[in-house]
Amino acid sequence: MGGERLYLYDTTLRDGQQTQGVAFSTAEKLRIAQALDALGVDYIEGGWPGANPTDSAFFEEVGATRATLTAFGMTKRAGRSAENDDVLAAVLDARTPAVCLVGKTHLFQVTEALGITGEENLEAIRASVAHVVAQGREALFDAEHFFDGYAGDAGYAVACLEAALAAGARWVVLCDTNGGTMPGQIGAVVADLIARGLPGDRLGIHTHNDTEQAVAGSLAAVEAGVRQVQGTLNGLGERCGNANLTSLIPTLLLKPPFAGRFDIGVTEAALEGLTRVSRMLDEILNRVPLRQAPYVGSSAFAHKAGLHASAILKNPATYEHVDPALVGNRRVIPMSNQAGQSNLRRRLAEMGLEVPRDAPALGRILERIKAREAEGYTYDTAQASFELLAREELGCLQEFFEVERYRVTIERRRDAQGRRVTLSEAVVVVRIDGEQTLSVSESLDAAGCDQGPVNALSKALAKDLGRYQSVIDDMRLVDFKVRITQGGTEAVTRVIIDSQDGMGRRWQTVGVSANIVDASFEALLDAVRWKLIRDCGAGPAA
Repeated sequence: MGGERLYLYDTTLRDGQQTQGVAFSTAEKLRIAQALDALGVDYIEGGWPGANPTDSAFFEEVGATRATLTAFGMTKRAGRSAENDDVLAAVLDARTPAVCLVGKTHLFQVTEALGITGEENLEAIRASVAHVVAQGREALFDAEHFFDGYAGDAGYAVACLEAALAAGARWVVLCDTNGGTMPGQIGAVVADLIARGLPGDRLGIHTHNDTEQAVAGSLAAVEAGVRQVQGTLNGLGERCGNANLTSLIPTLLLKPPFAGRFDIGVTEAALEGLTRVSRMLDEILNRVPLRQAPYVGSSAFAHKAGLHASAILKNPATYEHVDPALVGNRRVIPMSNQAGQSNLRRRLAEMGLEVPRDAPALGRILERIKAREAEGYTYDTAQASFELLAREELGCLQEFFEVERYRVTIERRRDAQGRRVTLSEAVVVVRIDGEQTLSVSESLDAAGCDQGPVNALSKALAKDLGRYQSVIDDMRLVDFKVRITQGGTEAVTRVIIDSQDGMGRRWQTVGVSANIVDASFEALLDAVRWKLIRDCGAGPAA
């Protein structure tokens, strides 16, 4: 791409794994590393060899990567030499091309946390980095608590960086470990370091997101002169997370003053895979992707207001700062009670339904949406349910089957061991091609645990749909959200269900009722009907 070289260092597999509730398996770490390598990051920090079996196994199995594979560890402990420190030896035994060692640079942390003198800490930095370099490895030094240390004793903090550089470190990385340093402060400190003679092309930045400014702090450091940026996919990390690479990478490539100035090793083709990589990580973590995530979120380019949608149709630049296709995302024009006819016709066209401007059904659809949203429905995310509503008004909603009735029972009892257990059972009666079928399902999983009434209903509904059964066999429910839209005795429950199939399609449906089971069943029905329309076809608009 040309421009000054800026290096991307990913620590998803190490610092990202410190996120509460995250514990990657070795296979998952290998899959993420492969995706990072294809994306084009320069360094992949795989973990801390010897700290746990998963990290050790990762380094044994990872194989060759285009990116520089990096092992993480700490500087030698006091009272022993670098050559005789078994923790440091375990890091080197991973045989990675690069090794990153973390060490204290805040004198308060040195004396209070480590219980050693400032000079002993400086010697640990020098000896450890020199030992890594002597083994023929590229050495990086993570300057822990650097910005706090610089505020407390700038001379000592700088001496730690100089000790690492003098010992042969390729990079010294300025860490905002507590995540409380303001972006302006970060930029000013970096500028001062460079004015003191430290080379910017050997400085890195590692920020945490405790004030929601990790990306801003990283960008401030780059503007001030650092040439390595550390972060994680989707901003994973301890406490509030790390600088989010899925925000940093497109900003560095697409937004001034960075666009065209730096070569970050990520090609335009690789950038188009950014959204896919982000969602792959969420899939591995079994969590719902953050809709409002910049660049890659499903709502990042969603235009709900009728005025916005109308302008977007004329020129996307009116309400979009970049083309969503550049990062592999897409534009969404959701339906809501704020929708206008231009918005509506655009959504219908995306479904393959070309409707004339003067079609009476357009007004009926808008009025029905407004009426149903007043009842508690929402269609700005439940696009599949909106499509079914629109097709019904347009006269092209095929009725593949009819549900005649359903029943759910929940039994609580004690088992043979005296433990209190529950069992949910559902019965669904449907009519297909004039014939009635009855399906019964329990909600027990493989371990014999009750998965609840909605699970039982889902199983019963999908158990026997006659000639349509093979079409829905690859469907699965991937998320289930419940909200009470009114309080008191008139409470209304809204259920939104996310479904996915074997083709990777994901769609949302909504159900509303005073009864949570009934609302859930309505959303389940819509999910199945949308899938059948997609795979079995539907008639044109009337």
